[in-house]
Amino acid sequence: MSQTLIRRLFNQACSRNIFILNQSLLSSHEPILPGYIGLRNTSFFNKLPAEDIWRGVTAVSNAGKKRGRGKGSGKKVAKDLNKGQSIGFGKCGRIWPGLNSPLIRGNELINQQKLNENLDRENGILKLRDSMGSFKLMKLNPIDRGWSGSKMPGRSIGPPDPVGDEEFVSFDTRVLENKIVFIMKGNMGRKRRYSVLSVTGNGNGLAGFATAKAPEVRTALRKSKNRAGQKLINISLCENRTIFHDFRTDFGKTKIFCFQKPDGYGLVCHRAIQTICKVIGIKDLYAKIEGSTNIQNIAKAFFIGLMTQRSYQYIANETNSNIVQLQKTRNRFIDVKGMPFPNSTLTQNTQEIDYMHFTLGNQIVLQRKGTVPFYVYSKGHDLHQFKKERFRNQVNVRLHKLVNAYD
Repeated sequence: MSQTLIRRLFNQACSRNIFILNQSLLSSHEPILPGYIGLRNTSFFNKLPAEDIWRGVTAVSNAGKKRGRGKGSGKKVAKDLNKGQSIGFGKCGRIWPGLNSPLIRGNELINQQKLNENLDRENGILKLRDSMGSFKLMKLNPIDRGWSGSKMPGRSIGPPDPVGDEEFVSFDTRVLENKIVFIMKGNMGRKRRYSVLSVTGNGNGLAGFATAKAPEVRTALRKSKNRAGQKLINISLCENRTIFHDFRTDFGKTKIFCFQKPDGYGLVCHRAIQTICKVIGIKDLYAKIEGSTNIQNIAKAFFIGLMTQRSYQYIANETNSNIVQLQKTRNRFIDVKGMPFPNSTLTQNTQEIDYMHFTLGNQIVLQRKGTVPFYVYSKGHDLHQFKKERFRNQVNVRLHKLVNAYD
């Protein structure tokens, strides 16, 4: 190989940052092998700081928030990976004079030396990192929990703030609705706010509800709670536990049919109506909603129905008739609920008035017929009915015999 060709190859190797390990290779006829290869140690993780990388994991874009993404983003917590570590102390324990140890100790110069591996340090750092991302949730009493998980609807936010020296004693406020609404501003564009609907009451017939909006959730909750305390309504209750009569009420596209129930029945209705009944003091009620289940419409329609109900005495004076209830639990015992005033100018009604039709405005609630089982018209069912016919009144006869035995 000529000297000119060797020099040309040497210049190309130097221009490409190739380090020649052995100079004797220049005089041989073997190919030149590189001893050093340049690497580009740049990536996404060392271009950006740790804050930006964690923000890409934990944050959600505005477009994603509008589409409902990122509801669990609050559970992801950014970890500070530098905690528990010091400069100069790594996995392989080594003394670096001037970095993690002094240069001179007494009259001796400290040399670089390797230390034994410290496994406790690595385990401590890993344990510290695991404790960063996890947090212990506060345990709530099942009565204090909301309708669904840890969301605000259904949860208590305490009584309204006192006005002067007047305090809202024995009042409790419950959240019915908590949602995000947007409004378009000319100078700020799309502005986000929180809308909160809450109801407050003392459990004895005094209650009110209100809606409030604010840029922050806490502010909206406080405004809604205090505003509901300023709009209290006195609601009359029958026997301090239920409504006076069945009624139908509506607001917008929402219709509610409410029915009076005996003591111990409970609240069988929509969860929003259940929450309203608890703060008012209603314990026994059945309510059926038809149409829209918008929370604000439900609250408005139910309060309208409670305010328009009439007491037994008012109905007796209006119809000039005695209001009588036949109690099934007491063998149809007649219980007089209301009597008209003696000096009433209305004529006495000779015909019997249907109390339910009168309270519902001469309307009848549609009762859907149940589906007939497939075996009703079969021969086997007819045979079963024929065999059971002789025992059809046996339970009542046995009960009467037991009652008469103690007379």
